[in-house]
Order: sequence, then structure tokens, then C-alpha cells
Amino acid sequence: MKCPRDSERRVGLLLCLVLLSVCGEARVHTEAQTGPLYRVVGSLLSISCNVSGFSSESAQKEFEFRITKPAKPDFEINILSTSDELFGYAVYSPRVKRSEITVRRVSPNSVFFEIHHLQKDDEGEYECTVINSESVFSGTYSAKTTVKVIDNSLSVSSPDSTPPSYTEGDALTLTCQASSNTIQHTHLYFAWYLQKDGQEAQPIISLDRDFTLSAGQGFEERYQAGLIRLDKIGEATYKLKMAHLQLSDNGQIYCQAQEWIQDPDRSWYCITQKEGVEMAVNVKAKEVVPDTLSLAVRISAQPTVLKEGQELSISCNIDTEKLEERFFSVAWLREGVELASIGPTGVLFVGPEYSGREKDGEIRVARITDRNYRLILQPVRTEDQGEYMCRAWPQNRGQDGAFTQGAAQNSNAQLISIAATESGISVEMKRSVKVNEGDRLILTCKVTGVEGQLSVTWQHKSSSTAQFTSAISLSQEGIIEKDGDFKTRKVRAMRSAADIFTLELDEVTPSDSGVYECAVSEWKTNSKTNSQSQSANVTVTPIDSLVTLLLISRNNKVTVGENVELMCRVKGPRVPLTLTWSLQHDSNLDNILTLYSDGSISWSGDQHRYQLKVENQKNQVIHYLLINGASLREAGSYQCTASAFLQNVNKKLSPSNRLAVMVENPVSKLVLTSPPNVKTNVSKNIDIKCSVTSEPLASSRYAVTWVFKQQAGNKVIVSLDKEAQVTFGPQVEAELIQRISTRRTKGPSFELTVRQAELSDTGSYTCEVTEWQQDPRGEWYQLSPVSRTTVVTVIEPATHLRLDGKRQLQLIVREGDEVELKCDVISNLSDPASSYKFSWLYAGNNSSIQNVTVVELDHTGLLRYPENQALRGLQGRLRLSRPTQGSFYLGIQSVHEEDSGTYQCQVEQYQQDHKGQWQQKASISTGPVTLTVNVAEKKLSIGGDKLELNVSKDFSIPCHINKKSSDESEFQVTWYWQKANETKHRPIFTSYRNSTLQDRFGKDYQLRFEHPLPNEFHLTVLKPDSENSGFYYCEVEEWLPSLSHGWRKLAVEKSQYMSINVHADGRGSSETQWQLGTLIGIFAAFVLCLLLVIFVLVLKICRNRGSEGQKSGPSLWTEQLPLSSKPDADE
Repeated sequence: MKCPRDSERRVGLLLCLVLLSVCGEARVHTEAQTGPLYRVVGSLLSISCNVSGFSSESAQKEFEFRITKPAKPDFEINILSTSDELFGYAVYSPRVKRSEITVRRVSPNSVFFEIHHLQKDDEGEYECTVINSESVFSGTYSAKTTVKVIDNSLSVSSPDSTPPSYTEGDALTLTCQASSNTIQHTHLYFAWYLQKDGQEAQPIISLDRDFTLSAGQGFEERYQAGLIRLDKIGEATYKLKMAHLQLSDNGQIYCQAQEWIQDPDRSWYCITQKEGVEMAVNVKAKEVVPDTLSLAVRISAQPTVLKEGQELSISCNIDTEKLEERFFSVAWLREGVELASIGPTGVLFVGPEYSGREKDGEIRVARITDRNYRLILQPVRTEDQGEYMCRAWPQNRGQDGAFTQGAAQNSNAQLISIAATESGISVEMKRSVKVNEGDRLILTCKVTGVEGQLSVTWQHKSSSTAQFTSAISLSQEGIIEKDGDFKTRKVRAMRSAADIFTLELDEVTPSDSGVYECAVSEWKTNSKTNSQSQSANVTVTPIDSLVTLLLISRNNKVTVGENVELMCRVKGPRVPLTLTWSLQHDSNLDNILTLYSDGSISWSGDQHRYQLKVENQKNQVIHYLLINGASLREAGSYQCTASAFLQNVNKKLSPSNRLAVMVENPVSKLVLTSPPNVKTNVSKNIDIKCSVTSEPLASSRYAVTWVFKQQAGNKVIVSLDKEAQVTFGPQVEAELIQRISTRRTKGPSFELTVRQAELSDTGSYTCEVTEWQQDPRGEWYQLSPVSRTTVVTVIEPATHLRLDGKRQLQLIVREGDEVELKCDVISNLSDPASSYKFSWLYAGNNSSIQNVTVVELDHTGLLRYPENQALRGLQGRLRLSRPTQGSFYLGIQSVHEEDSGTYQCQVEQYQQDHKGQWQQKASISTGPVTLTVNVAEKKLSIGGDKLELNVSKDFSIPCHINKKSSDESEFQVTWYWQKANETKHRPIFTSYRNSTLQDRFGKDYQLRFEHPLPNEFHLTVLKPDSENSGFYYCEVEEWLPSLSHGWRKLAVEKSQYMSINVHADGRGSSETQWQLGTLIGIFAAFVLCLLLVIFVLVLKICRNRGSEGQKSGPSLWTEQLPLSSKPDADE
């Protein structure tokens, strides 16, 4: 029998997955069996490899297999290729030629790589590669699997002797022991097989790896009936019990154990199997003939009451028809247990309890007559008393001489009483003994009062059985004989002194616990006279409760390259131990080494970094595991486990605690420098240099990553690994990739260049450098990264655009005039790479129109009036002119009042970038020009002074307009009256500009309006009375026609107040005052004219005197600074 190949069962599932993946996408996908795979030395290694995604699924694919071993993880070794016979290296090619390493095809896209006899050196990482037969590479063409090779620790043992033959219906009991010392989590499968001549072995009963008990084909009914059992006793003992053998049970019976491990894909795999010794079972047939005759069985004993040491004779009498012509078997039973029996041919069989006494001659059985059978027991012991019974079976002989057994018949019970007699012999024994598992059990039996020769029999009764079984005996002649299960044990019976008997049993197990009896018999002239026994309780303490393992270390936290020392302290009794060191990485458990009890060491994989030392002390054994130059691969959880190999069984002991070994990278001493700030213009290159200023190691390598940081987030733009391979970040646009380059220079230094910088390139650039060093294994590991940041600012180039500073700041014009706003660029505009855009912006007064472009001439020469409904009227009257290259004038024809506001000229410079797109490079604006458009200048002025008059009759209120704003002005005049005791101003009369008059004074009063001159207005109050007293004044509104609004009010002015006091008789006084005021005015005018004449005469006299003095005085200029003539050519 061989382990079933579960890997082949998974092929169907893998092929389904391959087909699904083909349907999902067209990319090539290669898949190998998931590792790590733990396999046993000498077993079959099978690795599946499947590929999908090729355009032709039916075409046969070619595969290559390589291995990378732990000792050289960077070196690949070619093993086998399906297309090239010379592909393999010399270390594997001989095994390939011998077909020890093969590739087995399952389909055009699936193969199995197989090593038929795995070696310890085959541990490593296997790579399956499919050869691409197409012109395009797309997908993954290789897959890897890690294989761990472990020792075969499965042990199977079984006794190699069985009774020569059995009769149909007899019972069969076989024992087998199976155990494993594997530290990985494994399950055992155990089964009993029957091998018939010329047929394949069939399982009788099995215990599955999932602990499921099941019967084999053809044994189901007997298993269900309880006639076939498989009992597991302890950790490693398996017993097969068949209650009634059948003729079909003839053949070779053997036990088989398989060790299964669960692979990472959750499937179970059989890593090894072993079989025990085949045991021949010969079952003879019996015929059961119906017994039509009656059989009578009677028992008799003489005497029924005895003393210890006397002879007991028990007779069995049978009676039936034709007694002389028939055969019978007769048995004697005590307390229902068979003591002895005699067969039809006279063969004696003694039960296990009395087998030792039969050898000593204490039991004899004889056939006296055809009817009478006798059992003689001498000397009897007190334990021989009890109820006895006879049982008889008819035996029918066939033509071939074989007997078939008939129905049994029992006699009545006979009570036998045995009293103890006084004897000089006595036995002393320690009543309770404790011994450790694996140690030697020594029992001493001391005998006193001996007169003759002595023999001793040692018997054992376990806690699970009710009867004693003979273990070993020492006759009076000194002959030693082993019995039962002790025949294969290291057991000895000795007589160390005349009165002392000793039993020694090596390598005891917990199943050896129980009661041991020392039975001593005294002999005289080949006759046993007296027997005495004594028993002792023996307790075997399990070894796993005695041996403890403790794992400690003084330095379990180190940096790469330092040494680590682990100590596994084993305390307890000294027994042969197998100790294993293991290391766990994540969920993977790896063997480091196994130290066997005979001193041999089995190393697993590449473990040359480890050393082993064992130190024996008085109370413990210390196993040292030294790690020389630890690397990151030696980091993990360590544990030491032990097992004791006792009685051909590996007994696993409790493992030690787990101890974590932490291997850390050394602290990076890397120091970087880079410019903190870089400022450049648009379209220029950005150059950033990041230098290593610390002292670099000769073996160090560096990886650099450039990270670009903006407010929107961070993104990796480019990376340079330790092998100088450049990789762009996943978020980098294709346009930016074309402008980015990086390189490493001497120092070492790392340079990043961004060509044709744009404004969007402004941000922080971080140079992150990781130093890589080699550990003692030669593998690269990285230190903590160090970074430096450079802030890059990309700006527009300094513009030389300048506008004329002597510009208009404020313009006040009359409506209807023509306005010209100037914008002069005084810088040179002859740059052929630049183009300019001119725009005029307008913001209205008290309007929602703010900084709106009314006209523009863009950098391509296109003149455009941006559409705006509110500005359509203004845009229709605009006139754009460019009298010179740097002049840009805006003219407004027939300016309207609503054109008032601020006007601003804006000039923008444009250049083409590397993509041919126009980019704005500079912009400048003039200061705002405030334009105020008035219908006319406000010049309205009202003449007159404050007057106070006392009148008694009509009075006139004049309104004289001294100045007006325009000849087109028209006026609206309103007179107001305020009583002396009131604050309210009441309009009394209005003269509108359209010559319409309105009297508001009241019906009781009369007014007279006069307009003698265009600028003269008079209002006369006729026949006033005292109620008309108060303050009077006029208010003049000046109106002018507007281009956009028609007639509009331009100005409003008020005259001075006239205080009028009306008296009933005050007419003369009023006139006198009026005449006096007129005379004073005439006199003042005369005085002013006289003063003017005098001033003119004085001025004329002064001028005449100055001209005469100038002619008579000497000339200071000619004296002090004489003029020299122009030199001649000769001079």
C-alpha cells in the first residue's frame, strides 16, 4: 500500500480555476502549488504547475523548473526542462537521466514536477516557468513554491509471533505500536490489513486521520455486531480484537500507519507510511452438526474441604448415547473462568492464570475412562477455593480428520473450601513501589523458614484486568521462562541470595502499573509441599510529568551580525531523549536540527549559521544553540521539543516555552544635504541635488524615492532602487514623466531634473534615501530611510513691461465732447517670442458694472468687443487706435453723462510653451482714470443780501440770477414764506421753466409776478397786512437738456432771506429806507471808481522812473563778465 496522491485529486479543481481565469481575462497566469510544503526524506515530492491565458489553450506548453537553495538565495539552479535535455545543471542532471526527477503531464497546460526519492539537499524554493510561444508578453510566466525536507520519524512495531493455527470461531488479539516525532502538526492514520494470496490487501478496520473509525469492505457486519474492534491504548498502542474468526480471515495480517500533514491550500497530504511485521493467521474450519442426543455432565470432588498444601481431585462424568463412538472436549472452570481443558485427542490446555503452575507440575489432567475425566491440583492454595464447574462439548470428526465442535453442556457448581495451614515458609515484599517511566523496576521478595528447594513465579495484574497473568518464573533448577506479553520485554528473574528473589523490568511504561505478585513454592523430592505469595502495588509515573524543558537566553534582542545564545534546560530523570530545535516564522514552523539519543545530529536545510553544544550537569542537561552572525532570517520564535523513545514508541514530552529572538537593523547613520529652497522661472529646468555627506560603507547600496508634496496631497514621482532601476509613481501623468529624469552621481549624490518647469510644479520635493547593507548571509536588508525636503517655487520671469506714469488720473468733460484715453507702454515690445494683449476695463459709478472689459486686442491680433447688454451703447461709440507699437488709445465719441466711471488699461505678455500652447508670462495695468461727464459746469449764482424791511403796503421780493451754467439753461423759481413764530417753510408761488405759474399763497391774498429780464424775477405781495410778516426767499432750479436723459436738473440755489415786518401805517418809513439804501449804493460805486483811477496813475509813474534808472546805471554784466570772442582755427 502507498499513500494516496491527494495532489492528483486537486488537478480537476485547479483546471476549473484555470478555465475561469481564461474566461475572465486574456493575460497569461501561471500558478504553482502554494507552499511551504513539508515532505519527508526518501518520499515522493510532487508540485503542480498550471498556466492559463494563452491564445491557444490546446497547444502543448513547455515548462522549466529551477531551485534556489537557502544557502545561496540569489543563485538559481536549473533542474529540468520539457524542451531542452541539456537544461539541467550537473548537480541534478544525473538524477534526471535516471528518471528520479521527472515532469508528468496532466493536460497541455498542467504538469506535475516530481522527485521520486527526496533528499535532504532538495530543500529550497522551486520555480516553475512556462516558455512563452507567442510574440507578446502579457502576464506572469513563473510561479514559486517553497519545500521543506524533514526527517522520517514515523515508527511502527508489532510482535512477530502468533499461534500456529486457529479454529473457526476462535478469538484473535493482535497488538501494534505506531508513533511519530515530527514537530509539525500532523495526524496519524492507522489500519489493520488482511493480505490474501494473490490478492490486494484489504483493510480490516482503520482509524482515519480525522479520528473516524471504520471497517473495511467485507468486515462491516462483524464490526456493527461488535465482533471486530480496534482499541487505542495510550498514545501509541493499537489492539485488533476479532471475537469469532472465519475461514475468510486466512492470510497475512499486518498493521500500517500513515503520517498526514495539511498543506497551505488546506488539503491533506501523506508524507510517509510504514507497515508492521506480517503475521500469518491460519483458520481451520469446523462443522457444527445438530446434536440430537442428550448430554449429561456431572461434577464431583474429593474432598470438598481441604487444607493448604493438600491434593484436590475434581472429576467430570459425562453420559450420552453411543458414548464409546464419540469424542468430547472437557473443561474445568473456577468462578466462571476456565482453568484447564482437554481436547478430543487428549491435548491439555491450561488458562493463563494457571499456566505457570502447570509448568511446575501443580496441575494434572487425565482421562480415566470414556465417561470420567479428572483434574488434580496439588498443592492447593487458599486462592484456589471457590465454585468449580465442568463443561463438555461433543466433537465430530470429519473425513479429513478435523473436529467440529457441538453445543456445550455445563454441570452443576461444586463449592471447594481451602483453609490455610501453618507453615514455616513466609514471603515478605514491599507493598508499594513507585518508579518513573523509562526507569528499571526492581521488586524484591524475601523468603524465610525454607526447608527444601524453592521456585518463584512473578505475576502481573494491571488496573484494567481482573486476573493475574504470568510474567516470568524461576524454577527450583534455576530455569527462567518468560510468559505472555513479557516475552518481548527486557525482564529478568534472579535469586540474588538464598532467601531473596528479584524481578527487574527495564524501560517501564505507565501500562506496567498495577499489582505484582511474588509466588514462592517449596519442593521436596520433585513434589511441591508449600506455596506462599505476596503482592506489591507498582505505580509508574509518566515521563512527561517528570521531564521539563525551559528555554532562556541572555541576549535575545540583537542587531544584524551579532551572536545569539539560546539555552534549553532539560530537568528530570535521565532517559534517552531526542531533542529538536525549531523556529517559527509567522505561521511556518521549520526544523533547525534534531539531536538523537545516540548522539547523531540531523540538520534541516541551510543551517550553517547554527552551532550546538551540550553540557551535562548534576541536576540538568543544558543544550546550547548558538547563532553566529544573526540575520533577519534568524528572527522568530524558537522552541525546543523532546521525545523519549521507550518500548519502540516515540513519546512526546511537553515542549519548552517559546522564546522570541528579535533581530533589528542597525540604526542608520546616513546624513543627507539638499538645498532648502529652489526658485526658478517658468520654462526653465528644476535641478535638485540630494547628497550623502556621511561616510558611506563600501558595500552599501542606496535606493532613493522622490516625493512631490502639494496641498492636494503627496505623490511619488520617481524611484531609483538599489539596483539603479527607475520606476515612476502610479499617479504621475504621462506628460510629467517626459519631463522628469533622475540619476546618481559620485559622492554618492542623487539628482532630480524637471525640464520646462511650469507653475504647477511649485511645491515641496522630498528626497527619501534608504541605505541597503548585506547581512552575514549575504542578503540585502534596508535601514530606516532618511529624507530631506526642498521647497521649489516656479515663478513667471521678471517682466519688463512698464507703462507711462504720466497718465491721466481724472478727466472732467462736458456731455457731447469727444474723449481720448491713452495707454502707452514705454518698455521694448520687440521680443519676437512674445505677443501682447491690450484690454480696456470699465467700472461705472454707483453701478453693478465693475471692471468689465469693453474692448480688447488679444495676443493673436483679434479685436473683440465682449458682449454686454448694459454696455452696448458705450461700445458703439468707442474708437480704438494704435498710433505706435506701444500705444493703445481708447476714444469715446459724443460722450454721455452715463459714460462716467473709471477706465483702466491692462497689458498682458504671452509666450508659447513646449507644447505650443500660449502661456501668460506677465501682466500690468495702469491706474484707474476717472472720467466725469457733466451736462454743463455748475455756475448758478443768486444775488442779493439779507434785508430787513418794515412796510405798510405792497412789497416786492426780488430773485436776481447773477450767473448761469449755460445759455441753454432754463429756470424754475419758487418763493417761500416762513412766519416768525413757525419753523415751516411754505411755498407761495412757483414759476416753472415752461412759463407755467402757480399761486400757492391763498385766496385772501394777491400776488403779482414779474419777469422783466431773463435773469430777473420779482414777486410782489399786494395789500399786505400784519399776518404777512415773516421771512421770504426764492429758490431757483437750473435745468439743461441732456443727450441721454432729456431735461435734467443741473443745480438748485436759494436767495438770502428778507425779513418783512408789515405795519398798518408804515408806508413813509419804508419808502425813506428804500431811498436811503439807493443813495448809499450810488456813493459806494463812485468811491470805487475814484480809487481805481488813482491806482492806475501811480502805477504808470513808477514804471517811468524805473526805465530812466536803467539807462543811466553802469552794466555789471559787461564789467564783471566780459564776453570773449570765438577762437580762430589757428589758435
